[in-house]
Amino acid sequence: MKSKLIRIICENDGREMMVEVGTSLLEIAASLGTGAPEPGGGTKKDGTQGARPLAACVNNNVKELGYVVFEPVSVRFIDITHFEGHRVYERTLFFALSKAVHDLWPGSKFRIKHSVSRGFYSEISGFDEVTPGMIAQIKERMAQLIAADLPIEKGRVLYEEAREKYAALDYDDKITLLETRPRLYVSLYTLGDVVGYFYGALAPSTGYVGLYDLRPYHNGMYIAVPRRTDPDKLYTMVPQHKMMEVFAEHNAWVSVMGVPDIGRLNRRIQEGEASDLIKVAESFHEKKLSAIADAVLTAHREKGTRLILLSGPSSSGKTTTAKRLGIQLQVSGLRPVMISLDDYFVDREKTPLDEAGEYDYESFEAIDHRRFNDDLGRLLKGESVVIPRYDFITGKRMWHDSPLELNERSVLIVEGIHALNPRLTDTLPDDARFRVYVSALTSIGMDNLSRIPTTDNRLVRRMVRDSVTRGADASATLRRWQSVRRGEEKHIFPYQEQADAMFNSSLFYELPVLKDYVVPLLRSVPNNIPEYAEARRLLKLMDFFVAIPPAEIPPTSILREFIGGGSFKY
Repeated sequence: MKSKLIRIICENDGREMMVEVGTSLLEIAASLGTGAPEPGGGTKKDGTQGARPLAACVNNNVKELGYVVFEPVSVRFIDITHFEGHRVYERTLFFALSKAVHDLWPGSKFRIKHSVSRGFYSEISGFDEVTPGMIAQIKERMAQLIAADLPIEKGRVLYEEAREKYAALDYDDKITLLETRPRLYVSLYTLGDVVGYFYGALAPSTGYVGLYDLRPYHNGMYIAVPRRTDPDKLYTMVPQHKMMEVFAEHNAWVSVMGVPDIGRLNRRIQEGEASDLIKVAESFHEKKLSAIADAVLTAHREKGTRLILLSGPSSSGKTTTAKRLGIQLQVSGLRPVMISLDDYFVDREKTPLDEAGEYDYESFEAIDHRRFNDDLGRLLKGESVVIPRYDFITGKRMWHDSPLELNERSVLIVEGIHALNPRLTDTLPDDARFRVYVSALTSIGMDNLSRIPTTDNRLVRRMVRDSVTRGADASATLRRWQSVRRGEEKHIFPYQEQADAMFNSSLFYELPVLKDYVVPLLRSVPNNIPEYAEARRLLKLMDFFVAIPPAEIPPTSILREFIGGGSFKY
């Protein structure tokens, strides 16, 4: 009997082809010649990564290359240079590393803790530190796994079967997550004798992750991954000791609180403890802000410091942090005066354009830093200054009605994404500045391998805020997000280690609160645009959380900056 043929449109180059029903994406890629992997592994014979696909968007929904088609579809193959393709590579590498550790030290668990310096920090349970000798063993085993090009298979199994597989491997974090969101069937990835779940696609086999590196770092090891924009080279590790201290402190704290992962957080919520969790998390924030205010007061008394520069990436809660820090400074007897760098935007028609021809508000040149420095100098001299106010509707500069003036008790808090850039205040001596870096460094994970990226936490915040306060839909926020991230990598992250203090603005209870806000927004993203794939991935993430109603969130909480109902004026 003749096989039925269906039409496939390849969006990468516009070609069309007819294939048999049941053809896999991997076979389609090979037929199209779109950088299909060579036999025996993903790395090409010349040692480069090339542009081979790692996954594909099928009708704007990300699928593994093992996915088979049964009806006409549009396919866009994605490689490591694509943001989602890079995540596919990372997830596949983590799964292979977990297999290597399992083979070498049965009973130990390989844990991805958090991102650091464009790579990842990981630890191995049962060991106080990861030694160079251990890393050599892992690399040797990884070389064997990659050369063997072992298949990574995805399947659906009954809930009880998944639980049994997890129990056999002592995956208590996965079991707890499974129990707090029970389903009849569960999707599982299998690599040899290890299993796992990921809220995103993986590559077909271990041969796809031939480029990586490991090195000892703190008590664990640093995992270097290929550069997204130059995938034949690895990101270079730049030590980030201050960031590591913040992560370590927060990870230890959430462990003491009993909520190091989603499963245990869900269980506490289901047991009626959400109210207590909110109170404790908010108190922890207050305590950290009080400590920063004490450090500012010391600098003010000993060095005469009068300028606080507060920076952080998009949706990190900079504005609320600045206002709450100001309250703590008032308690200390100081008089905080606040300026937002957003008010120093140049008129919209003078704003630089990014590579896509869109206004690049993340660019340093989008700020009138000459005017800012002039106003800053006059303020610090005690002069009265009328500062600008940027109108985001008209894109034009306006002016505040009342001038600013500092007295002997005044400290000036300047908040904005470029606040830590040395070029912004290059006319001032170092002692005149106290620098604060703010970011939502997510402290809970899904399980030992699936971390919740800080960028996902901030993206969910931004989608909710854009909808609640600006009337923007999720599609617009998703479309703009990659440009925002490029700006952060260029203009913000390089200066974070220069901070005198760091504040982690994440709240371990916030994604359960944001769930009921963001899920309808994500579901509204139409399936005929590229942003649909990212919306689907985030929907999978939010599905893991048990929701918390917002009623008990304090009006001064950072979360109120995004969901509304706060007591601060923005």
